[in-house]
Amino acid sequence: MNAAARKPTAPAKSAGRQAAQPTRSSVKTAEQAPAKVAPKVASKVAPKVTKVATKVAPKVAPKVAPKVAAKVAPRAATKGARPSKPALPEAEGMPLPVETVVDAVRPAYWDEACADLMKRDRILRKMIPTYGPAHLISRGDPFVTLARSVVGQQISVKAAQAVWDRLAAMCPRLTPSQFLKAGNEQLASCGLSRRKAEYIIDLSEHFKAGRVHVNEWAAMEDEAVIAELTQIRGIGRWTAEMFLMFNLMRPNVLPLDDVGLINAISANYFSGEPVTRSEAREVAANWEPWRTVATWYMWRSLDPVPVTY
Repeated sequence: MNAAARKPTAPAKSAGRQAAQPTRSSVKTAEQAPAKVAPKVASKVAPKVTKVATKVAPKVAPKVAPKVAAKVAPRAATKGARPSKPALPEAEGMPLPVETVVDAVRPAYWDEACADLMKRDRILRKMIPTYGPAHLISRGDPFVTLARSVVGQQISVKAAQAVWDRLAAMCPRLTPSQFLKAGNEQLASCGLSRRKAEYIIDLSEHFKAGRVHVNEWAAMEDEAVIAELTQIRGIGRWTAEMFLMFNLMRPNVLPLDDVGLINAISANYFSGEPVTRSEAREVAANWEPWRTVATWYMWRSLDPVPVTY
């Protein structure tokens, strides 16, 4: 075997002496000693320590306290405070809050719908109380509702509000005749795409010529209203459904073409996983006959500021 190879270390031989084992009496004495000595020492030392502390504390505290506070306070604030959510990018320039919208109309069914939804949907049971007295509102003007819906197609709420404000400044009465008088070019100068300007003109012509049955819509079924509205250029199913919700205030509309609704169902019911239309429809089956109300709260879960049309 190679001499350099490692060998297991042998235990050291005893030096012939064994460590003295403690006797029972020595152990007993060691255990009793602290109990006898401690009270005597404490009774002598404690008064002296207290005397020193009372003299030193008033001198040291004013100097030390500010330094300690300066170090501890920021840490405590950082540790205790939860990071605030970033402000929503569309929070500025949004439609007026519910309480200040002129001529706002509140759905008669709202309270009943909220109570019913909270009984049977665990998500809405927690969500609805979060937004207090806020509710879906309507200004009641069919032409304005449809025109605003066209303006808001495929752009952010903030951008849509800015364009609408410019249109309202140009056509303050917001009537079909005013929009027709303004024409495509002036409407486009307010920020509308040329195609949307054409849609607004076509909508205005339908209303002015009486080609839509405005006075009959309240008595018509949802699908019948949708069928008539989608005959107008630029108005698809989503825009017609927004009209049902925000103007006719129908309680059971489910706009499955609305990206915000699909995203909200994904976030609230599927932990952010992608959701198909059929899955969204299955979730919404539990909301009937109040799918409009549930949809409104789904929107609020993504953006707490209500949208009006």
